[in-house]
Amino acid sequence: MKPDVLLTNAVFPPTQARLEKEFTCHKLYEAADRTAFVRDIAPRVRAIAPFGGAGCTAELIAALPELEIIANFGVGVDAIDLEAARKHGVIVTNTPDVLNDCVADTALALTLNVFRKFPQSEAYLRSGYWAARGPYPLTAALGGKTMGILGLGRIGEAIARRALAFGMKIRYHNRHPKEVPYPYDPDPVALAKNSDVLMIATPGGPATHGLVGAKVLDALGRQGYVVNIARGSVIDQPVLLRYLQEGRIAGAGLDVFAEEPGVPPAFFALDNAVLLPHVGSATVETRTAMGNLQVENLRRHFAGKPVLTRVV
Repeated sequence: MKPDVLLTNAVFPPTQARLEKEFTCHKLYEAADRTAFVRDIAPRVRAIAPFGGAGCTAELIAALPELEIIANFGVGVDAIDLEAARKHGVIVTNTPDVLNDCVADTALALTLNVFRKFPQSEAYLRSGYWAARGPYPLTAALGGKTMGILGLGRIGEAIARRALAFGMKIRYHNRHPKEVPYPYDPDPVALAKNSDVLMIATPGGPATHGLVGAKVLDALGRQGYVVNIARGSVIDQPVLLRYLQEGRIAGAGLDVFAEEPGVPPAFFALDNAVLLPHVGSATVETRTAMGNLQVENLRRHFAGKPVLTRVV
């Protein structure tokens, strides 16, 4: 018999097709009464396969006594109650590395677009203003600027390599220094003070919640930019919005927000922000690779083999 797997939400369609072919899948997101649905399938479910930020609560983990593994589609596991997983002896896996390049590409695209205001200048042209009002106002160049990377992990290092190719300088802050050829700053405030653009590439979760707030943005200053491709929770979003509205920082490039897909409408009126709907890894190639890794972790577990990317 095929192992029973709970799908908390709809996943990347080719991956979902593979999951449904190889496992007996139960779709929680289609249930009219989720509590009753989980109660009925609880004796059979051995795995959960969440997509993106859907995560798994402690209550859901506790409600599935036969649960053995949570195989997440995504690198971030901040939406999964890891302590509950440990308590119940449940393995947690994610899909790291395969998305590094696409997320790093998005980070540099946001940086370039927020400095050069390409989306705004295209809108200027499409509105007929080029002919009516003359050339678009001058913007800022990337070359020679310093990017401070908050969280120099695998994605952060991929971002750094791309920024260097644009002629930028690199600094970073982690919980601990690494053996890399970039200057280290002891805290986020110092990093922001020494940077022209603060690149947020940290994990999400309680440890980084609100890490970038007023003190960090004050240190970044009126000529500084912030780019976030990590988690919306890392930035104090109301403070960021106010600083952008008041011109207390130069601009922001954001791929993530505090309560997705909800974005405060006040952001839409900003001329100094470039906004994306969490598309950092959203390419066919990357999502296929992420799905393959999610499925492979499940296959290996049920075959009695070590999983490839264990978190817990």
